[in-house]
Amino acid sequence: MKNTTLTLLGQPQINEFYEKGNWQDHTLYALARSHALSKPNSFAIQDRERRLTYAQLIDAADVLADKLYRDGVRDGQRVGVWMPSRVETAIALLACSRNAYMCCLSLHRDHTVADIVNLMERSKASAFIAERAYGADAQRHDIFEALQSVKSLRSTVALESVKATAQTGQSLKEALGASIEDQSASVAPSTDPNRVIYLAYTSGTTGVPKGVMHSDNTLLANARAMAHDWHFTNASVIYTLSPLSHNLGLGALVVALLSGGELVVHDLDKNTSLLDRILGIQATFLFGVPTHAIDLLAELQERGIASLGSLQGFRISGASVPQELVAKLLSYGVKPQSGYGMTEGCSHHYTLPSDEPKRIIETSGRACAGYEVRIFSTDNPEQELPIGEIGQIGARGASLMLGYFNDQLATEEAFNQSGWFMTGDLGLLDAEGYIVITGRKKDLIIRGGHNIYPSRIENLALQHPLVLRAAVLPVPDARLGEKVCLAVMTRAGPELKANDLLSHLDQAGLSRYDMPEYYLELPEIPLTASGKIYKRDMAQDIKLGKLKPLAVRFEPLDKVNT
Repeated sequence: MKNTTLTLLGQPQINEFYEKGNWQDHTLYALARSHALSKPNSFAIQDRERRLTYAQLIDAADVLADKLYRDGVRDGQRVGVWMPSRVETAIALLACSRNAYMCCLSLHRDHTVADIVNLMERSKASAFIAERAYGADAQRHDIFEALQSVKSLRSTVALESVKATAQTGQSLKEALGASIEDQSASVAPSTDPNRVIYLAYTSGTTGVPKGVMHSDNTLLANARAMAHDWHFTNASVIYTLSPLSHNLGLGALVVALLSGGELVVHDLDKNTSLLDRILGIQATFLFGVPTHAIDLLAELQERGIASLGSLQGFRISGASVPQELVAKLLSYGVKPQSGYGMTEGCSHHYTLPSDEPKRIIETSGRACAGYEVRIFSTDNPEQELPIGEIGQIGARGASLMLGYFNDQLATEEAFNQSGWFMTGDLGLLDAEGYIVITGRKKDLIIRGGHNIYPSRIENLALQHPLVLRAAVLPVPDARLGEKVCLAVMTRAGPELKANDLLSHLDQAGLSRYDMPEYYLELPEIPLTASGKIYKRDMAQDIKLGKLKPLAVRFEPLDKVNT
């Protein structure tokens, strides 16, 4: 099956992207190869054991591309990649860009062997590259044995762990299963940046994962804007705390390859100092989620260290950025970047280095060059709403996906009649074009006909100093349909009483009509690989009675104290 683009993208839009420079005539592989030719000894990527120059990175990508081609993998076919963040992830992506294969990188650590087999069967994968004994149930199941049932597979590469590879001294060429006798390329590199080279499966927190298709150009459009706005250069050292299997981590890799800088992946052992790693590599920019920033600042304070070295910026995604967090990062000379993105559109919204702290805290930034959003009625996707009104976010632009893999109907249904991609996210735009995310359309809680947006309550709850994670969940109600449960995971410290947190929400401006009527304190709130809270199972456990929230009623403090 060729990677035919099931898309609604028309030639006029393509021409516009090229005219504005959002799209160009370069593949990811071609850009990395140009760095390898102009500065072969400059470093491109490192994990905790290996550090590759651009020349070494391209050499390894050529070796892998050659092996896959010799095994019978042809342009347009799928290559599954299941491993923790390591240098081979970048090698696989560049090999796919080189040969016009579709790289399936979005296979996460919390996937089971059965999950991976299902995705490889759905995509009819021709090749599979993975680390042995990786995944949620690796102790019970072997992925390479299980994949014998996938009839489309023609090539597999089994990698040992990074640590084991370093201990044995195995070369990259040997690890990639390359032919020692003949390393010559069997096919010329693809020069078409509009072929599909990246296939990402959505996280599936609200349904069955869909395969999102991207080309070199759709990935690079967002990277070009980010590199321009945040001044990435060939001197940048970008550290991604987000896995390369996730949209945010992939974005960090692409912007590094575009800029000619170095990407450092987060693969530290537990209890290893994050601060020491950041200082040691002289990181200039971080990609991560609020938890990463909180942990980093806590280590700084505990050790009494006054500087983050060369660090200049920190993209904090996955949740709102608390005011205290912004203030602390700024006090260390680090500019936080608040943003909004999704697999279908990349990291298309973000704040700028010149934005005031209020913007970083209260919004998710503005659309980058080559991308635009509008707000539409949740009841009528053809009706555009005015500034300041909450509705469904519609989007279009140069970094938008090319469609859903092997699903023309889903692709068509994702757009309104005017060609705007309906994200399923709810939000509003202010007069300056900054976006405020209020929740997911499917996340909406309807209490007696009143719409309640979980994201707003969660964002306000996270401003409380004792709240580490917050999730707003529906509780079935025979009379009203649904009521609101606020589940929290707290930091070490004083006990957080339900009414104290509800009073905090009240003081922060939450309407009493939106106030939670159930409270649940949990020792752990699980996250997906992308740093998002996995709500579906929690909501189901409440429905089945496995989790028993405490019924609460908000009482203002002044009333309690009288």
